[in-house]
Amino acid sequence: MNRTHDPLQTIRWLTYMMFFMFAMTSDAVGMIIPELIEEFNLSMTQASAFHYAPMALIAFSGLFLGFLADSFGRKQTIMLGLGIFTICCFLFAVSSSFSVFVVLLSCIGLAIGLFKTGALALLGDISTNNLEHTKTMNLVEGFFGVGAIVGPALVSFLITQQVSWTYLYVIAGVLCLILTIIAWRADYPKPKKLEEHAKPASLATTMRMMKNPYALGFSLAIALYVATEVAIYVWMPTLLGDYDGPWQLLATYALTLFFILRAAGRFLAVWLLNHLSWQAAMLYLSLGIALCYLGLIFGGVDWAVFLLPLSGLFMSMIYPTLNSKGISCFAVQQHGAVAGVILFFTALSAAAGPLLMGVISDYFGHIRYGFYLATGFACLLFLAMLYNYLRNPAEQALAQHSALSH
Repeated sequence: MNRTHDPLQTIRWLTYMMFFMFAMTSDAVGMIIPELIEEFNLSMTQASAFHYAPMALIAFSGLFLGFLADSFGRKQTIMLGLGIFTICCFLFAVSSSFSVFVVLLSCIGLAIGLFKTGALALLGDISTNNLEHTKTMNLVEGFFGVGAIVGPALVSFLITQQVSWTYLYVIAGVLCLILTIIAWRADYPKPKKLEEHAKPASLATTMRMMKNPYALGFSLAIALYVATEVAIYVWMPTLLGDYDGPWQLLATYALTLFFILRAAGRFLAVWLLNHLSWQAAMLYLSLGIALCYLGLIFGGVDWAVFLLPLSGLFMSMIYPTLNSKGISCFAVQQHGAVAGVILFFTALSAAAGPLLMGVISDYFGHIRYGFYLATGFACLLFLAMLYNYLRNPAEQALAQHSALSH
């Protein structure tokens, strides 16, 4: 029994740490951008390439390379992604050009798309049903939330110690090298056998998946969620920058508090799923997010200093739950392809949402106008979750593929 249990524990911890490392680098970008502007004399549009360039490559990798987890193999795809990530991180130590940094980050985005789709597909291999899959996904995103706290804090520490922010990537490279060795030595579960009439996964599989109503529906819901979440960690510091009320300390650490509440909520999500249906949980949590954003609209910055960090608690379990349910609508042999489609919409929304907010804010002259757009996304997300609660459109597909191990 131990021989079958221990490898799965290794796989789970490997997946947890991959997401931790991904968050540690990606969610620290907001702290790095002011340093880039000063160091290279950049405009905000130029510096924002540090955010949208890797996101665009994650989207590309998810859409066009997601099938590799099904055809090339989970282990091989994960190791390829981790290997590219490690090399690019170490190259930060010997680079000094902004354009080179952007190229390296783009390659890191490509690598993240590879190991993330491989890891998400692998979760289906080690889960016995879609409820366990959803709980595991929330735990994975919990570690992502912890990484989102550690990354920005590490950058802040490096800056205060007069050390270059590039050492964040060197540290991530060391961690990734260790994970690559663990991934190489780990015993992976045997892949599920294809049905006799099933064709091997390919890019065409992913393209067909783009037309599937379940893949498209869950992807669009996730895109609405991501647009509301990314709005906070990209633009909330700017929104609160001119706050002069009595809660200055809270305004200063609002982003850290947001990440802490988001991480705490993801670990609590496993408990919540034991007491509510996932449809009800999504409805109530999306309502909480929409109310936080509407409070910002009506109460201004004085309310935003409380409500936007608080929204992290409501956001905590929406992405991993929708991601899990979207993947669980399909046979295990298609998990890499559908994870790639969902990742494409996730990264596309993460890149386009803040950019549109910036354009609107520049046009009207203040970042609060960009948050009007984010409020619209939050309200649309609530309406989508209300429809999901009332009509339960994925019920049949989830029941059909409920036993992921068969």
